[in-house]
Amino acid sequence: MSNGQYCMTLVRQFIQSMPATIDCQHFCQNITAFIRFIYTRMGTDMEKLHKHPTERMAASAAIYSQWHKEVWLVGDCQCLIDGQFHDNPKPYEQPVAEMRSAYIRLQLKQGKRPTDFQQHDSGRDFVLPVLIDSCQYQNKTFAVIDGFNMPFEKVKVLDVSHAHEIILATDGYPFLFPTLAESEQAIARQLADDPLCIRHFKATKGLMLGRQSFDDRSYIRFQP
Repeated sequence: MSNGQYCMTLVRQFIQSMPATIDCQHFCQNITAFIRFIYTRMGTDMEKLHKHPTERMAASAAIYSQWHKEVWLVGDCQCLIDGQFHDNPKPYEQPVAEMRSAYIRLQLKQGKRPTDFQQHDSGRDFVLPVLIDSCQYQNKTFAVIDGFNMPFEKVKVLDVSHAHEIILATDGYPFLFPTLAESEQAIARQLADDPLCIRHFKATKGLMLGRQSFDDRSYIRFQP
């Protein structure tokens, strides 16, 4: 299990047991303390994690609070509130995606085949040092659940007290629509037309051979 997957299971465990009345700020503080407790229980070198954020467990979460009538976007999640789109992207994500796109398109012009990048994404290798360096700004210029204090102003809190329909999703859906079927159809078209994710939709990674998509996907639609 990767660090991200393990962190996801811990976040899910915490949400299942937290009080319904908890507000967003206390959620951020308490989930941080919980992840930090897990580090301590496992005997993790906290100084190493402080210096090397890439070694941390990390996850994002989109949460609906029935009690407070709010949606919380902690990290790079997205949602539709009565058809209006909201997201909370990492500030460096798009520039790095542009770099990867330019690198791969140049390689394609020089004779590389698209399937070469689906076997080994040298475009991601090209931007990996930037991605690693960007992690130094984790919980500084953007919020993420990783056991270190979150800048609460980087968490997006949305009032949904008058909302009729809410959709929460991860950023594995490049195009978010009012139904799961439409969102799946959009990603299917994207992966058929541009599996490397370097043209209309640019990402820091593409569709690798043997996989169904370029990133994990979660989608839920409900009436509050």
